[in-house]
Amino acid sequence: MTDAISSAQSALSAMGTSMAVAANNVANVNTDGYKSKDVRLTTGPNGQGVRVGDVVTDDSAGGYRPAAVSAQNEAGVYEPTAAMVETSNVDLARQTVDMVETSRAFEANAAVIRTQDDMLGTLLDTRV
Repeated sequence: MTDAISSAQSALSAMGTSMAVAANNVANVNTDGYKSKDVRLTTGPNGQGVRVGDVVTDDSAGGYRPAAVSAQNEAGVYEPTAAMVETSNVDLARQTVDMVETSRAFEANAAVIRTQDDMLGTLLDTRV
């Protein structure tokens, strides 16, 4: 019975990390040059539970937007020039789906722990 609880606990920890990474991506959606990250989950030790295998960075390019840059010329006068700045590559729709999926997995694993706790309580009540 404790295998189910420890497996669910490891999954809860992994889901917490996954949600934190998604929240960080959403928080940086307007940060120029930010590259979104993604959590890769793997099977835990001895085939039990879930754990974070790796956090990978998506190196694909974001969009570009014009940015006004002013620089000092040789005469010491600031001259505005136009430049293009890469925006973040965070896809809010994908992050929303990932966060919903992660929260449902968290709820399911919490339900496993509650069920195991109820079953253990019932077992102890019948033995007393």
